[in-house]
Amino acid sequence: MRHFSSAADVLRHLDGLGLFHMDLGLERVHRALAALHCIRPPFVTAQVLGTNGKGSTAAFLASLGMAHGCRVGLYTSPHFVHPAERIRIDGRPWPEEDWVAPANEVREAAPDLTYFEFLTVLAILAFARAGVDLAVLEAGLGGRCDATTAVVADALCYAPIAMDHKAVLGSTLAAIATDKAAAVRDPAPVCTARQFPDAARALAKAAAAHSAPLLEARPVDKSATLGLAGPHQRANAGLALTAWQQLAPLLGKTPDDVAAQARGLAAAFLPGRLQSVPGGNGLPPLLLDGAHNPHGMAALTAALRDAGLRPAGAVFSCLGDKDWRPALHLLKDCLGGAPLFIPTLHNERAAPAALIAAEANRCGPATAHALPEGPEALSQALARAAALPDAGPRRPVLLAGSLYLLAEFYALHPQWLTPPGASPLQNDGRPAPASPADAAPTDPARPCHV
Repeated sequence: MRHFSSAADVLRHLDGLGLFHMDLGLERVHRALAALHCIRPPFVTAQVLGTNGKGSTAAFLASLGMAHGCRVGLYTSPHFVHPAERIRIDGRPWPEEDWVAPANEVREAAPDLTYFEFLTVLAILAFARAGVDLAVLEAGLGGRCDATTAVVADALCYAPIAMDHKAVLGSTLAAIATDKAAAVRDPAPVCTARQFPDAARALAKAAAAHSAPLLEARPVDKSATLGLAGPHQRANAGLALTAWQQLAPLLGKTPDDVAAQARGLAAAFLPGRLQSVPGGNGLPPLLLDGAHNPHGMAALTAALRDAGLRPAGAVFSCLGDKDWRPALHLLKDCLGGAPLFIPTLHNERAAPAALIAAEANRCGPATAHALPEGPEALSQALARAAALPDAGPRRPVLLAGSLYLLAEFYALHPQWLTPPGASPLQNDGRPAPASPADAAPTDPARPCHV
């Protein structure tokens, strides 16, 4: 087996595995973690599952840990521009120059890992070598066979479970929730946001089967300052806070440090979650959001109403295998007569722009415009949106419908992948090399087990 000699070799290997290839089962991941002595890593671990809000919950929880003085590893998916976005240590993407040696160890331990499995094991090894105190792992899909479920977790967080990935997880909410609830595998506390009844029953049954405490989180108070916008984020922040209170004693921290909690919730950042981008340089004022299913779009439109914002228009596109029609209808209702510009995504699973436009124009005023396919489709859509006469701070243009649509935006404008004041990413989306003072200390000889 040829060894990786550069980060580019690792990326080529990942590309060869196929971003969307799945081979469900935990056997390969268990084998890799066992070979690397990482089944029980030397840090406290939280696994975050659900459908909508799990990325935001993970970001809040990681920020809470950092505000309390912990060194924190955060693993999320998908990435927008570069895989380094998925693996963060103390808020910074893990520098790709540090990938080579651990990636070789991962491939030697299990050469048959899928794309997501490889990155999951790589993240665990990176966090162990960096000496993190807390690792927050966002599940990719489901729960029963998700690679993050192979790691022993000290607490589980369930964001709201809704209809998504029906072709893989099941055609009903009960089936989807049962799969996600199967990640409950021991008595570790199970923290949950408020759930639909079928999902609540599945979680209660799984928790009882493993004698795991089941804790229903309450949204944080409206007076709390949150780093992520929208009223729905109060529930995600409350879920993260409930989990933190379970994890804090394991980390030697006070679970009721109100000042640190306030700092953590206010500092949370995750791109593409009702993210405001001011106009300029050919862009209209934008709101970026990853809403891509009916539950997510309902939360987005409610957030717009709560903030008193009326979009001047929207740029929308989606994957054809998502439940996009109800989400599109919700968006059309929100827009009223405002125009909708639809580029086709550069993705093998993309829904054609003409199909989306036809559906949009059937469910309201004929204001949807399909852009010609091609590499300039999104730029053309943004240019047409920038020309809207009423676009402004109180009437931004909404960019939503798919995380992959946001990925195309961030590829053009990578500066918006990082919070204000943070080190910017390079033009290709790669993290800028860390200065010696910022570099995470690593110990290449450190094993995963205690």
